[in-house]
Amino acid sequence: MDSINRMAIELVDEALDFAGELGIEGYELDSGTTVIDFGVDADGGVEAGMLLTEIQTAGLATVQTRMGEVAGTPRQYVELSTDRPALALLCSQKGGWELVFDDFDGLGSGPARALVGEEEEFHHLGYYDEFDLTVLAVESIELPTDEVAEHVADMTDLEPSAVFLPTYATGSVVGSVTSSARAPELAMFNLFEAGYDPNNVISVSGSAPLAPVSYDESVAMGRTNDAVAYGGRVHMTVHEDFDDFDSAISTAGEEYGVPFEQVFEDADWDFNEVDPGIFGPAQVTIDVVNGPTYTLGETDEDVLAESFGL
Repeated sequence: MDSINRMAIELVDEALDFAGELGIEGYELDSGTTVIDFGVDADGGVEAGMLLTEIQTAGLATVQTRMGEVAGTPRQYVELSTDRPALALLCSQKGGWELVFDDFDGLGSGPARALVGEEEEFHHLGYYDEFDLTVLAVESIELPTDEVAEHVADMTDLEPSAVFLPTYATGSVVGSVTSSARAPELAMFNLFEAGYDPNNVISVSGSAPLAPVSYDESVAMGRTNDAVAYGGRVHMTVHEDFDDFDSAISTAGEEYGVPFEQVFEDADWDFNEVDPGIFGPAQVTIDVVNGPTYTLGETDEDVLAESFGL
């Protein structure tokens, strides 16, 4: 298997080459690390969000948009498909790297995680990447500092000049796009947590509506989670049957049935107090090759309409 960091860096080069057209901006820190503003001070856009999703999945997923409806109103949907779900979604796209410093708070996703390889997914799959350049997509309301860049360089055992940090706020167009593109990844992760072997998953496709942008990060965080948990739909083709496929879907509809902003407020924004089972797509269909088909969960347009202000 080729390096997922190498494949992602090729897409980073494309982003830098077409930065003006995409409404993004790249610049170099004193440490030599390249930061690419996809949606903090830069406007970004849907095309920028789709390209960043491709970077997050190391070029192993097809990302596109389509027009659909939410509560009878026209709405863009983000669709993602991959035939390499374990690598693209768990080893690359998953947001698994917390970046917490005195003056910075963010969450990292992308193939840089595979150079570190400390998360359980890498141990289970036996995949650890090696490459002389790396990219970590950072979700934060602040652009990364040299302290952040040097931390990433140290963890990946590279020079800071070999590190690329595309960065966006949840409350941005790119934030809405990349969040809606996570429906398949969340289904995969939930199954992995329930004990299902990711190697059994052959192909995954999913879609979720594009949440309206709010520069209030609390509102944005609520809407983007609602888009997936109440509007996300996923299809999976797998080799083996499993007695707990319903763990793939969000429990938000069953347990809460209210917008995520209210769920987070009720927990005083302490995510340790929030049931992790609510993070996932609303509905999943799973085809077992030469076996049964399961359709689990359902979407809830009433909650989406309330969340989106429709």
